[in-house]
Amino acid sequence: MECFPKPIAKLIEEFSKLPGVGKKTAQRLAFYVLNMEKEEALSLANAIVNAKRDIKYCSICGNLTDRDPCVICSNKKRDETLICVVEDPKDIVAMERTKEFKGLYHVLHGSISPMEGIGPEDIRIRELLVRIKNSPVKEIILATNPTIEGEATAMYISKLIKPMGIKTTRIAHGIPVGGDLEYADEVTLSKALEGRREI
Repeated sequence: MECFPKPIAKLIEEFSKLPGVGKKTAQRLAFYVLNMEKEEALSLANAIVNAKRDIKYCSICGNLTDRDPCVICSNKKRDETLICVVEDPKDIVAMERTKEFKGLYHVLHGSISPMEGIGPEDIRIRELLVRIKNSPVKEIILATNPTIEGEATAMYISKLIKPMGIKTTRIAHGIPVGGDLEYADEVTLSKALEGRREI
């Protein structure tokens, strides 16, 4: 049985709560932190505290930001007639890496998943509809992940938007089914944007 002093055991326990970090990796991280210079460890701790304190959601698109509205929503050079709908703020980072998309974004913060008890009212669909009514949107690009939940979410949103007379497109499937936008490379995402189709 492993016996660590309480502060080390607590550090290991906290690291093991991170996604993809098992007990052995948590131990390695804990001992790495203990071997850091004091200033480096304090800098890491401050970065975590500052990010948790200063980061919030953009009141317009729902992206993570340290100012409201976010950098993308406040950029007057972006095409406000084009909104790309994504599931997660990480998806915006992936889309921006392509340097192809010049419109605005809307983050749903999830997808419809009856199996997990997540319905349309649990994600930011209502906010999207209000936003569409109050701005000069001509096209909505549905860039939800190509999973069953992502497809169901895209279909649900398209059925709500179609009657408004707004062009609704879906990114093309250059991204493998079951994959996440976050892990797609720039070329794949560029092709997916170019090959989007109306639904």
